[in-house]
Amino acid sequence: MHRKLLAEVLGTFVLVFGGCGSAVFGGSHELMGLTGVALAFGLTVLTMAYAVGPISGGHFNPAVTLGLVAAGRHPAKQAPGYIAAQVVGAILAAAVIAVIAKANGAKALGQFAANGWGPEGMKNQLDFGGAFLTEAVTTMIFLIVIVGVTSRRAAPGFAPLAIGLCLTLIHLITIPLTNTSVNPARSTGQALLAGGIWLEQLWLFWVAPIVGGALGGLIGRYLDGAPDASRG
Repeated sequence: MHRKLLAEVLGTFVLVFGGCGSAVFGGSHELMGLTGVALAFGLTVLTMAYAVGPISGGHFNPAVTLGLVAAGRHPAKQAPGYIAAQVVGAILAAAVIAVIAKANGAKALGQFAANGWGPEGMKNQLDFGGAFLTEAVTTMIFLIVIVGVTSRRAAPGFAPLAIGLCLTLIHLITIPLTNTSVNPARSTGQALLAGGIWLEQLWLFWVAPIVGGALGGLIGRYLDGAPDASRG
């Protein structure tokens, strides 16, 4: 179990360091922009799923862990440990990004790639309901894809590629709306250092992805039709 938890810490660290780091350091660069940040998130999940996925399953996301519990793919008793490991990895990555940003001359962290909505959080017109729907629906889709491509019916070896591409697509859609969470751990690390309105709005980026992830896990389980493998 200890190796599984370490794999989740490491995988989530790389996800946040690569994805949020690209946004903090290169999001405004003409060669990076929205597409580059979306690709960074997708590539980190893809590479770490291949690297440590065989050890822990490569969740790196509390909504994925709970969605896989709902899908009957992961033991519920292991979920608290996985979620704690993911949050630790995300906070460590956010801290490293902050140290580098300060060393690079940043006077203040500002939004710091945190998630939000509305005029204060994201300087857009998206309201609470729109933000909740955005995060819940995209996380639901993410879990349906994860359950589908990891099914025994799916072609072996390609799951990380499909999952990484799906996460890239989700970011392309939702970065302008909520800065894309679909991952409560990723949101927590950034919000803790950004503070202010982004910390106040953090709760939504736990509730909506978990609701969407659980629903996606249940839908994926129904579509797969496979027996419950989470016991034992």
